[in-house]
Amino acid sequence: MTEPFEAVLEVMATARTIHRYLPDPVPEKDLGRILYAATRAPSGSNSQPFRFLVLRDGERASAAKALLAESFRSQWSRKSSNEGWDRGSGLDRDSPKARSARAMRQFVDGFERIPVVVLACILRFHPPNPYEGASIYPACQNLLLAARALGYGACFSVWHLPVEDRLKAMLDIPEHAAISLTITVGRPAGRHGPLRRRWPTPRGRRPRPGRTARWHRRETPGRDGPLPPLPIPERAASWPVLAPAPWRTGSAVAAARRSLQPGRARRPLRAISSVGPSHLA
Repeated sequence: MTEPFEAVLEVMATARTIHRYLPDPVPEKDLGRILYAATRAPSGSNSQPFRFLVLRDGERASAAKALLAESFRSQWSRKSSNEGWDRGSGLDRDSPKARSARAMRQFVDGFERIPVVVLACILRFHPPNPYEGASIYPACQNLLLAARALGYGACFSVWHLPVEDRLKAMLDIPEHAAISLTITVGRPAGRHGPLRRRWPTPRGRRPRPGRTARWHRRETPGRDGPLPPLPIPERAASWPVLAPAPWRTGSAVAAARRSLQPGRARRPLRAISSVGPSHLA
């Protein structure tokens, strides 16, 4: 495995959603690299229907960010109330639930001060359909990874939807374009990664060979019953994609190697700061 591959995989393994940002502006050069990476993504028939509208500190941009902030605060209030973020373990200030709720509150309350907000838009050549995201979400993921490689953080959200029509009118977005995602970008006030992932089992634990996992994590009230189980092959325990918490014992790549070749020597996780623009060329 080459060094560039290891660098890319380390970026993927630590590109967590960032809700708390420093007020530092994003330089033009870095923003250009991030958007360049976004536009290298694949799309259906290479139609390249993605457009990225960048909001920073201009007059219209500030007005649009204020409108988005209004929507984001409203959506978080509804979500926190409906899902009980202020109940149960959320009452314990030191619990993960309470910490996450505080981060979200800081995110929405300070939305106007986030250095860069990107509206990821798709130009529709066909009527809206469930598959159109396949031609823009890869570009959004490229944007997220490029931002992480340069030391920035990002967050995806669709909380712009209640005010999408007003945003389009305010920013002269054409009628045949839709805003697929709102992406915030800036220097994180906290830290990056590592990312934790649950096993696809009822309790999120490592499955035993021959057992089954389910497509869903929990049943949703009002839906038809649980989906049928997904069989776990005998080799599931050696799949790199299912390797839990690789940062605890070494880099993501090293953990993947060990899962396929037991006994391979460990290597420490390299500082992510060593992943720079040279890997984006």
